[in-house]
Order: sequence, then structure tokens, then C-alpha cells
Amino acid sequence: MEKIRLDIIGMSYSQSQSGAYAIILGEQNGKRRLPIIIGGFEAQAIAIELEKIKTPRPLTHDLFKSFAETFHIGISEVIINKFSEGVFFAVLVCSDGGNEYKVDSRTSDAIALALRFNCPVYTYEHILVAAGIVMEEESPESPPSGTRKEPEEAKDENISSLSLTQLRQLLKKAVEKEEYEKASAIRDEINKRTKKS
Repeated sequence: MEKIRLDIIGMSYSQSQSGAYAIILGEQNGKRRLPIIIGGFEAQAIAIELEKIKTPRPLTHDLFKSFAETFHIGISEVIINKFSEGVFFAVLVCSDGGNEYKVDSRTSDAIALALRFNCPVYTYEHILVAAGIVMEEESPESPPSGTRKEPEEAKDENISSLSLTQLRQLLKKAVEKEEYEKASAIRDEINKRTKKS
């Protein structure tokens, strides 16, 4: 399977899950985004490395890197290789200079380690099809977003009561507003319904 390279686009605080964050990965040279909900500790580990903040004592991911380098083990790439029931799975592709090993990992930990080992993050087309959100560019003839007719919705309306057409409109709106956590919940509901048909 051909791998698709991902970049970290950003991170935002979760509006629905206390202490959780959404990290947004985007395909290189493409418009699809992969929002992944992660815990606060992992979000902190990622943010510290993104900002190149030096901590007085090593954090867990820094300790892992030091340990691996002490024994001449490197991580050459991270692959987000599975998406099931709203959960992403990843592997670390490691090498000791002669042998290559794949080690299962939580996606959040894999991303934190990829930053520390300065290695690329990849996924596969079927993951982006199942869980990706397409960022569409505004067309010149589109009205400004403030004047666009929005789907009818209540603020806290249960998405399970909406039609597929309404869900797709709501998904587009959430992506435009960069509400990736909401978009991922809507995407999951659309996928759940389309798999049944």
C-alpha cells in the first residue's frame, strides 16, 4: 500500500471532553485533514516539542528517546495504520542499524515520538477515506460565510436525529469553522450510516 505523508496542522482544546485535545494532521499536497482526539498529557508532550521548550527533567517521551538512542535504536517513521470504531492505531518503524521492527503504539504517543526523532508520519488512503475531512477552498462565486444559508440546527441537537444531507452540510460548516472535534463526530455518524446501507 502506498503511504501518504502527514504534517501537524494544529491542536485545539476539546469542547466536549474535559482534559482532551484534538490534534489535526493534514496530508502533504492535499486538502484532507485527520482530526484525532488525544489526552491532555499527550497534547502537552506534543506541544512542548513543537515549541522546543526545554524541561528541567525529561518527560516520558524524552526518556524513551534517550533510552532508545543509548541502545542505538532509532525510529525511521510512524504509520497510522488502522481506524476502527472511531479509534486510530499506529506503529513505530524502528531500526537497530541492521534489523527493522514494527512496534504498536497509541497514535498520540507515536506522534510525540515522531517529533522527537524527527521522523515522518504517514497513513494510508483507506484511513483518509474513512476518517479524513476535506478542506474545500471557497469558490469566487460563493457568498461570504456570514451570508451563506446554514442547515437548520439547534446548538446542542443530537446529530443522530439529522438526515444524511443535513449531516453533510453540518460537516462542511464545522470544517469551515475549524471545529475539528465536532467534524470528526459528524464524520463518524455519516460513516456509521453509510456502512449500514
